[in-house]
Amino acid sequence: MVATAVVLGIVILATVIGNVFVIAAILLERNLQSVANHLILSLAVADLLVACLVMPLGAVYEVSKEWRLGADLCDMWTSSDVLCCTASILHLVAIALDRYWAVTDIDYAHQRTARRIGYMIIVIWTLSVLVSIAPLLGWKDPEWEARVYKDLQCIVSQDVGYQIFATASSFYVPLLVILFLYWRIFLAARKRIRRRQQGKTIVQLIPKPLVTASQPTNAIGGPTANVVGGSGGIAAAVVAVIGRPLPTISETTTAFTNVSSANTSPEKGSLGNGVERDRIEADPPTADFSTAYPSGQGGASSSSAKPSIMKKKSQSATDSKRERKAAKTLAIITGAFVCCWLPFFIIAILLPTCTDCDISPLTMSVCLWLGYFNSTLNPIIYTIFSPEFRHAFKRILCGRRHSLRRTRHMGVRHMR
Repeated sequence: MVATAVVLGIVILATVIGNVFVIAAILLERNLQSVANHLILSLAVADLLVACLVMPLGAVYEVSKEWRLGADLCDMWTSSDVLCCTASILHLVAIALDRYWAVTDIDYAHQRTARRIGYMIIVIWTLSVLVSIAPLLGWKDPEWEARVYKDLQCIVSQDVGYQIFATASSFYVPLLVILFLYWRIFLAARKRIRRRQQGKTIVQLIPKPLVTASQPTNAIGGPTANVVGGSGGIAAAVVAVIGRPLPTISETTTAFTNVSSANTSPEKGSLGNGVERDRIEADPPTADFSTAYPSGQGGASSSSAKPSIMKKKSQSATDSKRERKAAKTLAIITGAFVCCWLPFFIIAILLPTCTDCDISPLTMSVCLWLGYFNSTLNPIIYTIFSPEFRHAFKRILCGRRHSLRRTRHMGVRHMR
């Protein structure tokens, strides 16, 4: 009992601290107060409610092995459980949907507004309330009161119809949507990467000898802008964003916003979160200069053919590595969600429907707390691997002095 209490206490404390840090970072750091991060903020609130309203009573129930707090408190606890956990899962669907729109539609970054994200959050919490409030309105199995008062067990309504409705709304449908969206995101990234690998992208580049002084090569409106605005630049943005460990929404969408507006926004010099524009420009799709500009007309000479081939091979290897990183990233995001919640929801649908199934209390407890543990992992998965959030956490922990010291250090490195 002591060991169980200690372990569950650590999980609860970690969940509270992690989500409080996320909320504080978004509220205190101006650079994190973007429209896209409103979903992250709402997710952190849902997970914090899981830690504050659901986990403590669940830990007491787990340690004591019986429910002696009455039917009313059981109703409140199970309803809060369904509400907060459903909201947490539906936020993951909304995040996946936001990423999908950002990756597949460049104009989405301009269409995303606080009102639109606000509507998404309202829909999430409304659906969660509808799923959780149904047992309070009478959708319970006939044995519910006897189970609470005689068997001293407090579990959500075991009515078959309600369980099918609740599990489908809270997990199975969201799971299918998340898998579909992240699979489409990966396919979009891979398609653009391989298109560049196969040399299908046509980019018109003007060699330096033909560029006049009135049109510098590296100007935003000059020839290099064609690279950034073309599919090669988009492919580089996809890989740079999705290929890095566990990108957040802002990382995904900021890159595409700036790529799509590169030809018209000379003020913006980066793609956000460390993805500099010169990094995109330096990584254009492979083009054959010898055919576009034959020897003697300012084009590439035959002596440069070998370095060009080596560059193509190096770029192909880099793209393959980025593709593997993209797959790994999306696998971590979806894998953590599936591993945490799938066992619980399998048991949830078996309990009222399978009369011959003998599920031990230990198995039920492990699966339930594995689902709760997803609220502990969400702050890690969706924020801590983002440079912006990491720096915000360091500023919260170490104060502004650390931030100023780091800024001076980066300035010295830049000068060098």
